[in-house]
Amino acid sequence: MVSIDAALIEFLTSGLVLGAATRDDRLVPDVVRPAGLRVEPGGQEVTFFVATITAGQMLKNVESNRRVALVFSHPQDNRSVQLKGPVLEIRPAREDERPLMDQYRARFARMLEPLGVPPSFVMRTQLWPAVAVRFAVEQMFLQTPGPAAGAPFEGPLRSPGPQP
Repeated sequence: MVSIDAALIEFLTSGLVLGAATRDDRLVPDVVRPAGLRVEPGGQEVTFFVATITAGQMLKNVESNRRVALVFSHPQDNRSVQLKGPVLEIRPAREDERPLMDQYRARFARMLEPLGVPPSFVMRTQLWPAVAVRFAVEQMFLQTPGPAAGAPFEGPLRSPGPQP
């Protein structure tokens, strides 16, 4: 298992575009858009939330093979990271977790506004009821487009383009 450091936690929880990728027993992929997340204390586990209305195939997949990949992408510069690992728990989201989803939605709306997406478009997205999926972070990969895409993530996360 790997640990997510404080700087990466700040990036991951800043309102990025999220995608939770799973696959079925025939290796057919499925991707859903999570409605928020929490990096658990110690940084070795992540819990993400998916609106129940969109979670059907994802739930079937993780119940079957217990694997998930969570992708985080900054919509303005495409800085992207992927976390992979085994699913440890699947359960209904609790009422005390609902504020995490509301915070994510507000941050996501602010992240998309400079790109011309009205905040009202994001804020009307249905998030509740939701399911919570907790997984152990086994691997981290850099997914920012460029020559290092797909390489193991070792930090720090830099903006794309030439580096000094």
